[in-house]
Amino acid sequence: MMGPGASASAPGKVILLGEHSVVFGHPALALAIDRRMTCHLKPSGSMRLNGFPLDPERNPHVRHALETLWEGGPLDIRTESMIPSGSGLGSSAALSVAFVGALQARQGESDPEAAARAGFDMEFAAQGRASPLDTSASAHGGGVAIKSEEEEGHLWTLERDGKRWCVHDIPVPEMTLVVGHSGVSAPTGPLVGRVRSYFDKSGFAREIVDEMGAIAQEGEAALKAGDLELLGRLMTKNHKMLSILGVSTDRLNKLVDASLPHSYGAKLTGAGGGGSMIALTDKPELVCDAIARHGGTPYAVRTGVPGLQTEPPL
Repeated sequence: MMGPGASASAPGKVILLGEHSVVFGHPALALAIDRRMTCHLKPSGSMRLNGFPLDPERNPHVRHALETLWEGGPLDIRTESMIPSGSGLGSSAALSVAFVGALQARQGESDPEAAARAGFDMEFAAQGRASPLDTSASAHGGGVAIKSEEEEGHLWTLERDGKRWCVHDIPVPEMTLVVGHSGVSAPTGPLVGRVRSYFDKSGFAREIVDEMGAIAQEGEAALKAGDLELLGRLMTKNHKMLSILGVSTDRLNKLVDASLPHSYGAKLTGAGGGGSMIALTDKPELVCDAIARHGGTPYAVRTGVPGLQTEPPL
């Protein structure tokens, strides 16, 4: 007999290294952060989301999950988010994973891999394109690397439209990042398209993309060794490469530059054009103050956090 309710939570994420170059088959590293999305479900007389009738057109993620994963009656769905929307911190992926996890919990199950796969499908259905990096980091927690082949630490492989992503666990030392939100929201698709066009036309752009791939590999080794100084230098170098490709902005560059005197390194995170930057630091208060003084909204976050967590039916 099913209980009356269930809950699940999933973390947001930052892309540490490898955004944009991952599109061309290079590795990318993402870390789960201690800002979470929680989803509560209980039976209801009608489908409701946060107190209002569910509008499937305005909530394509939820609609897709209900159509493909849920065979029960109407649900009262409530969400609580610690992840700023449109900040590049994976709020929609965390919502997808937490919602799938809550559906699993309603049925007495908990399966992070299935949640990562279903969450990826939800993102793809809602946006028409997606990378499994965000949903895999959210479902698994800790750190994940996307690679083109299976290596040590392999978790699961996803395939779609001829693309193949091998998701791996990577060990993450305890460390503090400060996120600086630029206050500008930028869609991912056009920025990815701009880099693709530049890559196709320019040997110089291809060299930059290859160098970013090498930086991501070095960064994984630095993470495993707990070498934060090297990791920080690689982050700053990666930011310069992304700036050359034209996906940074004056505002993001100001936040990165303001953070560097108090950080091991700093860079934009995600597609660019807006969104957020991250700084690796052991002086989070000073970095937060510097970001705020330069017009950004700072969030100090911890890494090494758990992924999907479900509460079975109560």
